[in-house]
This record gives sequence, structure tokens and C-alpha cells, in this order.
Amino acid sequence: MASNGNGNGSVATGKGSGGRNGLPKIQTQKRQNAICHDDTAPTVKAQTIDELHSLQRKKSAPTTPLDGVQGAFANLTEEERHKQQLQSISASLASLTRETGPKLVRGDPARQSETPRVSHAPDHHFAPTFSASDSSLKFTHVLYNLSPAELYEQAIHYEKGSFITSSGALATLSGAKTGRSPKDKRVVRDDTTEDELWWGKGSPNIEMDEHTFLVNRERAVDYLNSLDKVFVNDQFLNWDPENRIKVRIVSARAYHSLFMHNMCIRPTAEELENFGTPDFTIYNAGQFPCNRYTHYMTSSTSIDLNLGRREMVILGTQYAGEMKKGLFGVMHYLMPKRQILSLHSGCNMGKNGDVALFFGLSGTGKTTLSTDHNRYLIGDDEHCWSDKGVSNIEGGCYAKCIDLSREKEPDIWNAIKFGTVLENVVFDEHTREVDYLDKSVTENTRAAYPIEYIPNAKIPCVGPHPKNVILLACDAFGVLPPVSKLNLAQTMYHFISGYTALVAGTEEGVKEPRATFSACFGAAFIMLHPTKYAAMLASKMEKHGATGWLVNTGWSGGSYGSGSRMKLAYTRKIIDAIHSGKLLNANYKKTEVFGLEIPTEVEGVPSEILDPVNTWSDKKAYKETLLKLGGLFKNNFEVFLNHKIGKDDKLTQEIVGAGPKF
Repeated sequence: MASNGNGNGSVATGKGSGGRNGLPKIQTQKRQNAICHDDTAPTVKAQTIDELHSLQRKKSAPTTPLDGVQGAFANLTEEERHKQQLQSISASLASLTRETGPKLVRGDPARQSETPRVSHAPDHHFAPTFSASDSSLKFTHVLYNLSPAELYEQAIHYEKGSFITSSGALATLSGAKTGRSPKDKRVVRDDTTEDELWWGKGSPNIEMDEHTFLVNRERAVDYLNSLDKVFVNDQFLNWDPENRIKVRIVSARAYHSLFMHNMCIRPTAEELENFGTPDFTIYNAGQFPCNRYTHYMTSSTSIDLNLGRREMVILGTQYAGEMKKGLFGVMHYLMPKRQILSLHSGCNMGKNGDVALFFGLSGTGKTTLSTDHNRYLIGDDEHCWSDKGVSNIEGGCYAKCIDLSREKEPDIWNAIKFGTVLENVVFDEHTREVDYLDKSVTENTRAAYPIEYIPNAKIPCVGPHPKNVILLACDAFGVLPPVSKLNLAQTMYHFISGYTALVAGTEEGVKEPRATFSACFGAAFIMLHPTKYAAMLASKMEKHGATGWLVNTGWSGGSYGSGSRMKLAYTRKIIDAIHSGKLLNANYKKTEVFGLEIPTEVEGVPSEILDPVNTWSDKKAYKETLLKLGGLFKNNFEVFLNHKIGKDDKLTQEIVGAGPKF
């Protein structure tokens, strides 16, 4: 726009000084002591594009104040700290057939200018020593505790099937395996675990020997060392600082690194500097199969746990949940040795500090009922109960996504944003909007996100001793009451049983429900005999005055096909009455067969549904179904009768006596 000469510049259109195509020529003069356009900013110092890019990235600063003595690395230079860090990782990756670990450098191999510090691990006492192979001549690049943004870049750049969705979450694929492979999980049986762990019928622990573990470990480590780069996460388990476990995860995929970044507890910069040697290490070589000719192998997949070496090896499956649940199994072994009870449960806390534990198998409503806007969420899945109270084991949530909607699960819906990993979901190719109803890849679609993505999460994730222990069952047989108050023996019995009922498919008409039992509501992950966990639970409940409850979120007025599902509004009223303490003061009566104490009234719930016999029009069918379910409970419990606690089997007899009688 032309100036009239009163501003900082002037424009003159001279007659006869023609411009292009006969147009008048425009001239701009810079007046003395005036500026027309000031674009005299100094040029960047970079001489090349690479240098310019290096200026773009600002060096990270610690996220916590560093005051006082800062631990083992306080007096080390940054260079020395990095060297010790790399030596520790090199030691973790040491092959059993070499004296030292691989040669490591930090950074992405794609950025050759960022390949600084080289480290050789100190000598290790591994034997035998073989002549060097080509792998000893190469460097392995370590991508150490990358941020979500860095991991996004790695995933999208190098991993097929990785995309950013419209909400900002990272959608990725877990390959051929879209769920856990419990039949391929092995635990080393040695002199220690021989007596400590639960083996045999009913146990999830399938044995392997030390030699076979080392064969698989070597296969995994050699695969990881053959890669140009590996991802290394150093993180914590357990929000209780006195009992937290340091874990190291070495993996080949950015997806796995981001998943564990979300699911474990993220260390501060200071904690990372002082991390040192991990207590437990995972070698995730999931893209590489195990050798099926190796002893104990039954497929190309093997998930191997060695509690003596504190190591876990994953071969032949890229499903990230194997890492999460593998570490949960480790906590089920380590924590009881410290007299701390590990629990597969949700946990929340009221504004007055009252804590409740929620146990329940898939489909029972555990996530829905433990995520309450009027209460603080301590955690959704894995917890410890120590002498000080409860603490979450994890730093994140792993939520099912199938049929997810903003209306039903607003907290989970809103947590699926930048930083969240979405596993095996289907999305629109153009808009990148996820279709949570689509089961094309799998029904087991999942979202993994940090727990702070939930608005009412309690950070740090710890709380006082629980007041209520709530066991959830979706009884599709329709004979369990909506709520029952349990004594300690009944709590142990139903905790060990871990009951729910799955609704069968309907190919030709409706088929009857199928009872499912999972010891301690997490049979696939427990390491000790279920009775040991149940006895610890009862002891802590008795010591701290907690009450046990059995809540049926399943059918009323008949079995599946004839009755109807319990209304969620009624279940919420029951849970509210438990939290408030009102249900403790109700009047109770005892049911037949299971001998459960049921309240005669609950505020906001029709009294007639509190006793299931009232809701069945066919009383004979009710009694037959009740006896059938009681028989299923008895048959399931037979596998636990061979275990004794102490010098006699009084406790076992007491627990069995709390079961159904007919």
C-alpha cells in the first residue's frame, strides 16, 4: 500500500519511467532516520541444514529440582553419567558366549552426526568364550527413554501399520498375535521355585529348566544385538517408594517402548540419573520366533520367566500385553515375600479417604464401577496392599476399546489423545477417525495411556487401608443376589473361586451360560498357591477392619435368555451404599445353598430384587439352577483342596466350609 510521504517510507510514481507492459513504475525510497521494512535480523549461526536442525532441538532440562545430595551420580560429569548408563545397558545385553556386552552408542542411527559416546561394558563372568563374530564389529544404537513425541516419529517412520489418529493417539498393530498366549508362557523351575511356586493341576505356571531358558535368552539377545538400534526403557513398578521395583525393558519396536512408557511409572530426570542396575529386565524380541525344536517349546511363541535371574524373554509375539502381565506375575512373586499382598483389582478412594478394592473378570463392570466421578481413581488393574496402605503397581491404564463410546465411558474416550497407544483398531483412511465397533483385526482392541490422563486420578497413586473389598460377578445363571455381605471365610472362598459366567453364542436359539472361574480373579498371573493370597487378604481385612461384599452385575428374574440384566443404576446405588457405610447398618437375612447374607432393603433399589428367588416366576427352575451353580463351584474348588497352610489344614477346611451346602 502506497504511503503519502508522512510515514516511514514514501512511494513515487514517476511519469515517463514506465514499468513492465507500460504500467507505471513503483519506487520506494528509504528516508533518513526512518525505516520502511526492518528485516535486518542476524542470520542463523548454522552453516549447514544439519546444523540448523541441531539448533532446533533444545537440550532437555531436569523436571524436578536438584537440591542437596543427588545420589551416586551426583559428582559425575554428564559424559561420565552417560558412559555408566551405557555400560549398564551393555551388561544387560551381554551374550552368554562373550566376555563383554555389545558396543553401544546413543542416538538414532539415521542421524550419523549424533553418534557420540561409545561404551564397552566391563568384563562379565560368562563362559564359555568363543571367537568374535561380525556382531562384535558393529555398534548397536541405544534409543534410551525416549519421549512420546520421539517414539511417534520412530514408529511412523520405521514401523508399518503405525498412524496418527484424528484424536492424536498412535494407532499400531501387534502382528499375528492380538492377545496373550498363556499356553506359551514358561517359568523356570529350580531349587528355589520348586517349593515356593504353585505347580501342577490348575496352576498357570508351566515349567521349563534353566538351560532352556538360557537358550531362548541367547536367541533373543543375539537378535536384539543384530539390530542397528534398540529401545531401552528404565522405569519403576509400584508407587510405594519403599517397595518399588526398577525394571529395564529392551525392545525392537517404538510401539513397545511407548506402551511401557505409559504402563510403568515414569522416573524423573533425577531418578533416571541415579537409576543404576535394574531389579528386573525384559528382553522383547517378539518379531523373532523361538526355535520349535528347543525343549519345552510347543509353538513359535515363548514367553519365559526366570525369577532367579530376574529376567523375562519374549519370542514370537508382538502383543504388548505380555510385558505388562509378565511384570505383574513378577510382582505376585516378589511382593508376598515382603508380606505385601499383590492384587488384580481396581481401586478408588472417596473424598473422606475411604478406599475400596474392586475385583472382577472381564464383563463384570470392574472398570465402569471403579471409575467413579465422585471418587479418586488410584488405579484400574494392579495394586499392592502393604502395612501402610494400598499403592498402584502401574503408571497407566490398559483399557478395552471395543464398542467404546463417549457417552458410556467419557474418561477413557477423552484419554485417547496424543501419547496414547491404540492397538489393532480400525480407522477411516482419510479422516483417521477410529471405528470402535469394527472388529476386523480383533475384538481385543486396546488403549494404553498414562494414568494422569484420567481427570480424577490420585497422583501419587497411593491410599490408606481399604474399608471395602468388592467381588464382582456377572452371574448369567441369575441366582446370585445383587449384593451380599461376606464374612472372612466367605471372602476367601469367593476370592479363590473368582467366578463369573460367560454368555454363550446363539447359533440356533439361546444356549445356557458357561461358568468361568479364575483363582484370585487373575489365575493367569499368580505365582503362589491361591490359598496363600486369600489368607493374606483375610489377615489384612481383619487387621484393618475391611468388609467383603459379593455384587452380582449379571441377570435377575431368570437365566440369560429368560431374565434380564441387572440395571446399572441399581448396581451403582448398591456400590454407593457400600461406600457410604449405610449398607453395614441394614437388616440381613441368609440365603439357602450359598448361605449369603443379603440386605432386606437398599436405598434406591426395589426390595423385591434383593432376594433372587422373588424375581423368578418358576420357583422350581430357580432351585434347580441354584443347585447347578453350587455344584459348579464345588467342582471347581476341588483343585485347591490339596494345599495346606501351616501344620494342619484348618484354614483350608474353614474356607471350604464357607462354600455352598446342599
